[in-house]
Amino acid sequence: QVQLVESGGGLVQPGGSLRLSCAASGFTLDYYAIGWFRQAPGKEREGVSCISSSDGTTYYVDSVKGRFTISRDNANKNTVYLQMNSLKPEDTAVYYCAVGDPLTTAQAMGAPDQFSDGMDYWGKGTLVTVSS
Repeated sequence: QVQLVESGGGLVQPGGSLRLSCAASGFTLDYYAIGWFRQAPGKEREGVSCISSSDGTTYYVDSVKGRFTISRDNANKNTVYLQMNSLKPEDTAVYYCAVGDPLTTAQAMGAPDQFSDGMDYWGKGTLVTVSS
């Protein structure tokens, strides 16, 4: 049974930090990437960051570059973290992790409305609220 479980969301003040975790298990893809997406109320889904299983190549959407860092657990590469620093109110959203083949994941980062439905597995999300 495939499971993706996100954790680490919560309420944080602007300028603060959170670390999200995504524990993925039960899938048998040989080559895949794990991506973080977010969706704010009334807005479209947005790609945030992703990491490749094969070589650890990472990608970040421009709005989070320099503030967010994606990484994977050294002992279990199916556990991925998203360290979020210098959080802004506009980062408020439900954050989802998803697993897909590397090409689909890369496409989904840039054009989530077209390609994110092609991701193979999704978690249920964790809410991040940035507010004073």
